[in-house]
Amino acid sequence: MPLDTTWTLGRKLRRIANESAELPGLRWLAEPLHRRMFRRKRSGNAYCGVYESYTQALASASALRALPTTYDTDASPRMYRDRLEQVRVSDYPLLYWLSRLLATGQRRVFDLGGHIGISYYGFRRYLDYPADLRWQVHDMPSVTNAGRELARELDPSGRLEFTDAREDADDCDLLVTSGVLQYLDYTLPELLQTLDRPPRHVLVNLTPMHPSRGYFTLQNLGIAICPYRVCALPEFVAEMEALGYRLRDRWESFERQLRVPFEPSCTIDSYHGFYFTRS
Repeated sequence: MPLDTTWTLGRKLRRIANESAELPGLRWLAEPLHRRMFRRKRSGNAYCGVYESYTQALASASALRALPTTYDTDASPRMYRDRLEQVRVSDYPLLYWLSRLLATGQRRVFDLGGHIGISYYGFRRYLDYPADLRWQVHDMPSVTNAGRELARELDPSGRLEFTDAREDADDCDLLVTSGVLQYLDYTLPELLQTLDRPPRHVLVNLTPMHPSRGYFTLQNLGIAICPYRVCALPEFVAEMEALGYRLRDRWESFERQLRVPFEPSCTIDSYHGFYFTRS
């Protein structure tokens, strides 16, 4: 049997097994087993439970006593090193709009949750960065400290900076965030409300959005078990519009899906991206 056929068959069998375990008569047996397996998982992404608030999700993660409940760990800076010199399919809408905005003179970029500069390093293979570009990354202290060390070696131009203060987004030209909003204990509109001079342009990428319902789940990253936010799509757009932003573009990435076992109404088949602008 060809390898691709075997892989496809394996996926189908796992899906059938998972769906069967969620049948009403078997759920009382399967759900505690899933929770134990989730607690022990040490690789990849897994999800467990649905919660109404970040606080509730965090309390549940703490009660597992399995892994740290924060991304601010010694292992975090070592994640995603393979992405320093490449972009994913889901990055191309972001890359397109960034190229357009740099061409119109936007120079100060605030990269919310930008890790060790993943997007900065990956995109520079495709973009000619202006000499006066200032790209500032905000992330957890353990990550920004590692990012500063790496930048001494990989960014001799000095365009890449790091900050532990999200308030440094004030007066930037462009706020970029990719695959990050789901991990924060605050929303993007809440951050923008705190700024005296919010950015004119906002690019959001790889964010889980439910068509009607906002909720939290837990994600096991292998190095931590953290609350994971899913926004209600209409509510998110409405909150941005209430701050004076206009939705210029929107896209979906089918590279990522989200399935919370035993919660079929929470399934998400794609992640979302947005370009907002304000006058």
